[in-house]
Amino acid sequence: MHRTWRRSLQLRVVSITLVASSLLVGGFAVLVAERITNILLDNATADVKERLENGRNYAEDQISVYTVSYASKLGTTFENTARYLAGNDPEQVAGVVVALQAERYPSIPAATSPVGVDVRPMISKELRERVVGGEVAHQIQTGYLDGGTATYLVYGSPVPTKFGQVELYYFVPLTRWDKIASEARSTVVATGITLVLLLGFLSALVTRLVVNPVRVASRTAQRLSAGLLDQRMVVNGEDDLALLAASFNQMATNLQRQIVRLEEMSRLQRRFTSDVSHELRTPLTTVRMAADLIFAERDEFDPAVARSAELLQAELDRFEGLLTDLLEISRFDAGFAMLDAEPTDLVPVVHRVVERLDGLAARLGVPLRMTTPDLPVIAEVDPRRVERILRNLVGNAVEHGEGRPVEVVLGVDEQAVAITVRDHGVGLKPGEEKLVFNRFWRADPSRARQTGGTGLGLSISLEDARLHGGWLEAWGAPGQGAQFRLTLPVRAGDRLTSAPLRLVPADAAIGPMVPVPSGPRLAIGPGTTPASEGPATGPDGFEDDAVPGAGVTRTEVTT
Repeated sequence: MHRTWRRSLQLRVVSITLVASSLLVGGFAVLVAERITNILLDNATADVKERLENGRNYAEDQISVYTVSYASKLGTTFENTARYLAGNDPEQVAGVVVALQAERYPSIPAATSPVGVDVRPMISKELRERVVGGEVAHQIQTGYLDGGTATYLVYGSPVPTKFGQVELYYFVPLTRWDKIASEARSTVVATGITLVLLLGFLSALVTRLVVNPVRVASRTAQRLSAGLLDQRMVVNGEDDLALLAASFNQMATNLQRQIVRLEEMSRLQRRFTSDVSHELRTPLTTVRMAADLIFAERDEFDPAVARSAELLQAELDRFEGLLTDLLEISRFDAGFAMLDAEPTDLVPVVHRVVERLDGLAARLGVPLRMTTPDLPVIAEVDPRRVERILRNLVGNAVEHGEGRPVEVVLGVDEQAVAITVRDHGVGLKPGEEKLVFNRFWRADPSRARQTGGTGLGLSISLEDARLHGGWLEAWGAPGQGAQFRLTLPVRAGDRLTSAPLRLVPADAAIGPMVPVPSGPRLAIGPGTTPASEGPATGPDGFEDDAVPGAGVTRTEVTT
């Protein structure tokens, strides 16, 4: 519900309209109902007052001819007068009870009409005192009188006579006025509900007219982002929404034109790179044959010429490696790279890579250390590509190791295989983790390459890892070196959710000796991984199930 509320503009507008209109209409209905009730009560009060005035005059005419000595005849006169006032008036309200009392003369019996109705519980002490005191007073009282319980308007008035004062009471039921007020309230409520629903419907209709084009624009934008560049919005009319649709279509057309142009340029660039790389193969082969011949006879040359022959041979090797890498990159760009996966034991692959780089590490004074499981680590991978990735990672670590040890660790769990390559060299500055996989990028452009690299090794390694459905990530900090982690699924085609080894080394720390600005360090690969202490995670953000070394028996070999 919360997600629907946040995502639906129409729902929010209609809901707010319904709530606001309900409050306004509800308040108006209460005021109207209260006003109607007051008006009806005022009408009933005015009617009773008028009848009370007429009844008092009639009672005064009937009783004034007697004195107190005629008490027995006064009782009969009271009864006849009450009966007349209660029933003989054709305009009287049904259910009216009339009572005549002489509070100061207990010898005169009280009379009520209908006869026998006990009105004493319906006359409060305050009302009786005021009427006996000569005032006209009234109250609203609920009780049982003639035939049932009801709400009565009780009016009392003194009646002057020759022998003194008697009291006349009218008990008028408010049933009719209550019914009228109830019908009025029902009408007001029904009208209010209808008005609220109508306002909700109108707001939904108006909002739909505005939201629908926005939704169409959103869906069209999603299709455009998915690569369907021919999608357009329908333009109807000349209003603001039509102007929005026209502008959107114009933007889509311009984007399509630019994207097509860029794709064509990219295609031409890739083809040019591939064609140049292939065309250079033939002259390079000729130059290679001549250079090999000169290099083989260098001992007979002048020392300067012999040194030139050696330099020529080294640069030809580098040039040939560059052409090979360019051809490989062009295959990735064209989408022609194929994965030849087969069950492979990665332990011998790691040993083979370390042994081949042993000579370079010894020349640079960098100790190489391997930590691998005793048991075979079988995974469905392309051994040629995995060996190339490891050769690039270990070669870079040796080159930047600054004479400190380089550690290669192999770990495995039920779903993934991970290999980390850790050096303790100069490390990476914040943000450089995002750049190490770029083509031809170098942290220090003035730094000489000891391994004769082309600057494409990590880019090709990243593409190889992606081809396996794996991750290639980097972490580094100034003064603490760097660590690269290659994570591959055990079974080809499986989706990775975690890695058995941490990306951030266990010995990594942020201290005064490390001039690193505050903020997270990111790892680059198919995704990113926060470089912070805690559970190992992969680019998808899933927490790793294991820490370094969990469930793995390792032997350490130092070369």
